[in-house]
Amino acid sequence: MSTIYKHEMKLLYKTLFIWTVAVGGLCFVCILLFNSMKGEMEGMADSFSQMGAFADAFGMSQLSIATLEGFYATEVGTVHSLGAALFAAIISMVMLSKEEDGHTGEFLFTLPVSRAKVITAKLMTVITNVVMFNVISVGAYMLGIVLLGEEIDFGRLLLYHGMQLFMHLEVAGICFGLSAFMKKNKLGLGLGVVMIFYAYDLMARVIPDLSDYKLFSPFSYSNAADILSTGEVEGSAFILGMVLMVVCVVFAYVNYGKRDLAA
Repeated sequence: MSTIYKHEMKLLYKTLFIWTVAVGGLCFVCILLFNSMKGEMEGMADSFSQMGAFADAFGMSQLSIATLEGFYATEVGTVHSLGAALFAAIISMVMLSKEEDGHTGEFLFTLPVSRAKVITAKLMTVITNVVMFNVISVGAYMLGIVLLGEEIDFGRLLLYHGMQLFMHLEVAGICFGLSAFMKKNKLGLGLGVVMIFYAYDLMARVIPDLSDYKLFSPFSYSNAADILSTGEVEGSAFILGMVLMVVCVVFAYVNYGKRDLAA
């Protein structure tokens, strides 16, 4: 099992590096630009906060964009949240299906290792990459804040990124479960899942009739503006997300472990 894990990690290290540099690097630069943009944003903060549905969707009605917390929530939070979720979807959506799509399953499953161990090795690969992405990126953000010299509530910031990690793992778990049902790589499906969840969360924040149902999106309990402004997490949405993640992973084990795989 460890051999499969190491092999999968080697296959993904370039993807991890590119996505971490792209997302983490962009957010790091945004943080360093805060001081140079602070004066202009102070004049626009009131206007942004009064933009109705747009302000509600991106948290500008909760936090002032002229503060580091508000800037972090609207700029850095949006890029990191969506970028990391897309990364999690990309690596997990093809993790199991690629064996049939690439016709490598006929070799892999002749080895003296059970399917359960293969699934576990691949699942651990996904988890490791998602965790590494978050740790490296958050480390860069913390460095940027220190270099910036601005004050921010690090307790709330760490709580936010903790919820982000769980959200990315939930997305990975959902896509990993879907991957177990696919005979071909369906990368677009994984990306579509993320975008649907993200769009639904935005709509639930601006449409009153959907506000009570926003917990169905993993972006609901990991929203930067909510956590940085209140220091609280929507518990029901978080619990539902973790249950959904576990169910999808269990389905992956059950389905992939018993179905006939194409040669």
